[in-house]
Amino acid sequence: MATSHARTPGPLDFTMNRLDGTPEHLGAYRGRVVLIVNTASRCGLTPQYEGLQRLYEAKHRDGLVVLGFPANDFMGQEPGSNEQIAAFCEENYGVTFPMFEKISVKGAGAHPLFVLLTEATGEPSWNFTKYLIDREGRIVRRFDPRTRPDDPEFVGAVEELLTAV
Repeated sequence: MATSHARTPGPLDFTMNRLDGTPEHLGAYRGRVVLIVNTASRCGLTPQYEGLQRLYEAKHRDGLVVLGFPANDFMGQEPGSNEQIAAFCEENYGVTFPMFEKISVKGAGAHPLFVLLTEATGEPSWNFTKYLIDREGRIVRRFDPRTRPDDPEFVGAVEELLTAV
């Protein structure tokens, strides 16, 4: 009887499309600390884009990358097209971190990336759930949507991963 030694896919093993439709393999971010966030443009938490952008600007040179994944799973709060989402993020929050095409992040139609994140740390409970991935591509921790990007515990967790050897 043969045994399989196939490696279980990790969060950086997916190819996703950027908002402009360009495919990007998330493996390009291996060696960096990755923050995956499901986002929405019409949510009470939407102003977190500003804090995420500030965090990205402050920690990008240290190895942090923020990846935004718009989703319309929570009360239809991301109804726009990918083009509309891109314009909204740029015009209102000056977002320069990578943003990807709208996907589903929960339930039967969830994208396999979010199925993996859910299995490891729990399903997103709302828009702006945050998932931290270490430099080796391991899922480390999930943060509640209400956790702001400048929350001391959250920033501390990011900094701990950035300084880990």
